[in-house]
Amino acid sequence: MSWQLYEKARGLLSEEIGTIKKAFGGKISIALCYPNTYQIGMSNLGFQKIYYLLNQYNDVLCERVFLPSPEDEIHFKKENIPLFSLESQTPVHNFDILAFSVTFESDYINILKILDISHIPIRSKDRNERHPFLLMGGICATFNPEPLSDFIDMFFIGEGDEAVDDFVNALRESYGSVVKACSERSESNEFYQRLSAVDGFYIPSGYEAIYDDSGMVEKVLPRDGFPEKVKRRWVRDLNKTPTSSKVITSNTVFGDMFLIEVERGCGKHCRFCLAGYSYRPVRNYSAEVILKEVSEGLRYKKKIGLIGSAICDSPYIDEISDGISKVGGTISVSSLRLDRLSKKLIDLLSASGHRTATIAPEAGSERLRKIINKEMSDDEILNAVQFMALAGLTNFKLYFLIGLPTETDDDIDAIVNLTKRIKHSILKIAKSKGHLGNITLSVNPFIPKPFTPYQWERMEDTKSLNSKIKKIKSGLKGVSNINIIHELPKWAFVQALLSRGDRRIGELLHKCYELNGDWFKTFRETNINPEFYVYRERDFDEILPWDHIDSGIRKEYLVKEAKKSKEEKITPPCPDEGECRRCGDLGCVTNI
Repeated sequence: MSWQLYEKARGLLSEEIGTIKKAFGGKISIALCYPNTYQIGMSNLGFQKIYYLLNQYNDVLCERVFLPSPEDEIHFKKENIPLFSLESQTPVHNFDILAFSVTFESDYINILKILDISHIPIRSKDRNERHPFLLMGGICATFNPEPLSDFIDMFFIGEGDEAVDDFVNALRESYGSVVKACSERSESNEFYQRLSAVDGFYIPSGYEAIYDDSGMVEKVLPRDGFPEKVKRRWVRDLNKTPTSSKVITSNTVFGDMFLIEVERGCGKHCRFCLAGYSYRPVRNYSAEVILKEVSEGLRYKKKIGLIGSAICDSPYIDEISDGISKVGGTISVSSLRLDRLSKKLIDLLSASGHRTATIAPEAGSERLRKIINKEMSDDEILNAVQFMALAGLTNFKLYFLIGLPTETDDDIDAIVNLTKRIKHSILKIAKSKGHLGNITLSVNPFIPKPFTPYQWERMEDTKSLNSKIKKIKSGLKGVSNINIIHELPKWAFVQALLSRGDRRIGELLHKCYELNGDWFKTFRETNINPEFYVYRERDFDEILPWDHIDSGIRKEYLVKEAKKSKEEKITPPCPDEGECRRCGDLGCVTNI
């Protein structure tokens, strides 16, 4: 049976364009792992870019690793086969470095599973020179690495494409070989000391977390040679290294398109949005750079997928849309902002065969949208929807959050009413175009996230959230062509725990893995109270588990925004031009 595991990997490789293969001899070997399936991992542009960048060094070999499917996992364990890399089918435990790229908290358990299947001790303290050095990057590492600090040797804080040079040079300069670095995991080794002096590298063993009698963090003390705070890294000029599909394959979520990042960051200041704060400052690729990537992409796929937090905010979106159209490409976008729609972009989407638009009103009432700093009237939403429907986009996916601060039953009723109004507003247009017009309502619980103005808020209890979901379903029952999907509040509870937990959450993670992912049995069998992390509102002066991470956004600014939310005051978007230091010390310069 084992041969089928290797054949499956070779089959995936045979359908790829852009795979990089190198001989192992004399190179630093890195297994780059996305802790989910191949199909999901290869849909992540950041993962692909790091793979490509690492392999640009002659003395570095980087191969990919993914979570096996459930059926393959059975065979790995039953036949005692260690997990292996995709390119050469080399056991993961034979690599010098195992680097995880992590986007979702739900994949934390998968990290432990991958270590176990790879025959690598799960906890850092149980490893020795025979085992790979573990690194983790991605947005989860950036906003709160603490729950994984028992398992990961080093975290990268910020945008990974900014720090590849520093990391590779540290490996070279410290030892000439990474093997010695892996054998000395104490905070005093030279490799740790060298990287701790570089912004963005966080070594958890170099810090001691101290808790008071109530269980709150009293302080986090850096050991000798480690900075008091670890600064987030970000790319100043995106144009130097464009981000687009590097490995072409149809075996991904977006297998029918070539993906290109158009911009990074969002300056709208939505107070719940982690991405909006973690990817500041706002930066845009030039139209020239994007269209060059388009030209490359059209060699492989006719459809170009534009990726970004706020694509419509790019000052070059019309020029990019025109350029794609002129060379015969079609287009797809991740989502649309209703307050800044481009007619050229919408027309091109329609001409590309799109019939569905994804939009995010987030809250049903104008009052609540103002509180979360997403100021937009119902009429503005309806006008934008009608504009898109007239262009041929007659199906809509609407994203709403429930459990937002100050939310009332009236706000839940407003979700139902706004959805009905949207359906009514597009009905005649859709019929005239031969479509009935379908609406998918995606309803998800609000989860307070670190480094946002809502990081001090509590999450609403699951019973109340379930009641609100039931109320929405009841309000739209019998309304045709409306489908409701939602995240289960009990899983949102787990995500909130992992998002805002401290180092002690590592004990829960490990126990949960031992119990085959049963979180609720884990809660019953451990002495850690998850509600302490999920349902408790924090004071502004409380020391938070991630306070020793410097995101570039001043804490005083987040406090100010939290207070403005309670006062129902709006914060204007980041300026379109010039330098701004309103929220922090990033030295934001737009349109570079």
